[in-house]
Amino acid sequence: MLDKLLTPLVTELMAAKPKPQSKSPGATHSKGNTVARVFKDRDGLGAYIANPGGFPPSRVIYHTPDFVAIHDLYPKASVHCLLLPRSDQHNLEHPFDAFEDAAFLASVEAETAKLKTLVAKELQRRFGPHSKQDAAREAVLNGTADPPDLEHPERLPEGRDWEAEVKVGVHAHPSMSHLHVHVFSRDMHSPCLKHRKHYNSFNTPFLVDIADFPLAEDDPRRHPGHEGFMKQGMVCWRCGRDFKNKFKELKDHLEIEFGEWKRE
Repeated sequence: MLDKLLTPLVTELMAAKPKPQSKSPGATHSKGNTVARVFKDRDGLGAYIANPGGFPPSRVIYHTPDFVAIHDLYPKASVHCLLLPRSDQHNLEHPFDAFEDAAFLASVEAETAKLKTLVAKELQRRFGPHSKQDAAREAVLNGTADPPDLEHPERLPEGRDWEAEVKVGVHAHPSMSHLHVHVFSRDMHSPCLKHRKHYNSFNTPFLVDIADFPLAEDDPRRHPGHEGFMKQGMVCWRCGRDFKNKFKELKDHLEIEFGEWKRE
């Protein structure tokens, strides 16, 4: 029963919708009036923080007084979201500094866990029908098989652990001014994935897991340039093959891996 209730909710929250022509990701609009503030270039995420209600559901997934969850404008995976803290004290700090505040870190971890669950549910919605591990669950949902416990028909077969397919982290050198946490599927399947910098920023220690904070003072991830993470060879996230600097070969390979991954 819970899954049947969640499915339309997840669909409503996560499903991409046509982009309205009147909205720009770099601006917020006062209701029925003129542009109130304009955020450009590296400050672009500030628009969502300042006025999340000014954007359509195709961009903003949900918002609270403390956080805004959005779809990444240039996703690097099949599902790629950002969590934006709205704290005036921390939202313009580097994550390494902001997460020294234990209370703030705890709040981000808790909200990230909620968004991670939503992303996992969206993966299940999209790819569950193709997954071997979800076959029994899908059969019950489709009415082609009985629930395993007839006295409690709402208890579906457990199925695939889609949360294990979701990565959460921040970049050691963020590309945007406002603090943001990436919450995304690990498949790296997206037309927006276009070069080595894109790939390595999500598949080397340049991406720092939120669970690793606060970082030790001598943690090498504090100095990603010294470590050369972005110049490393591109290693397939799934099979471990090193494609060195051959992005076209990696991209073709990722297409194959994506098909096999979603069928697991």
